Amino acid sequence: MSAALLIDILLWGSVFGVGLIAFRRGPPVFKASLREGSMDFINIVPRIALGVIGSGYIAAIIPQEVITGWLGPDSGWLGGATAVVAGAATPGGPVIGFSIGTVALKSGGGVPQVVAYVVAWALFAFQRVILWEIPFMPARFVWFRCAVSVPFPFVAAAIAMVIGKP
Repeated sequence: MSAALLIDILLWGSVFGVGLIAFRRGPPVFKASLREGSMDFINIVPRIALGVIGSGYIAAIIPQEVITGWLGPDSGWLGGATAVVAGAATPGGPVIGFSIGTVALKSGGGVPQVVAYVVAWALFAFQRVILWEIPFMPARFVWFRCAVSVPFPFVAAAIAMVIGKP
């Protein structure tokens, strides 16, 4: 059994389990939760499709030598630093960030560099910091959080270099 199939079974089992809990709480709760989940599904599927299809276009239009030159396995720490800046500058949610990471891997990007990209994107994407964190949290705290988070993409890339290819 593949890991993807196992994850799918666990996720669908979880959905079935919480659906059963909602059903046991009564038909109004079950219908409302089913309607809410269905609307979320309808709203998110086009965005996922855009990200996946868009990543295919990105892979097609970015010359492979650009990816391998800037983020390739031989790009070393400069490639890691480039990946960190690119991850922090990537706007959007997981559909965009992970799609670009996948494109980089498919186009010859190095695993440590792509790890640095994904970790940087997850920790301190500029637009999330400006649009979400600063309005909700004290700016001084946000900048401190970002500053102490800077080493983590590099640490993750270093660990990936030591461990090797997945």
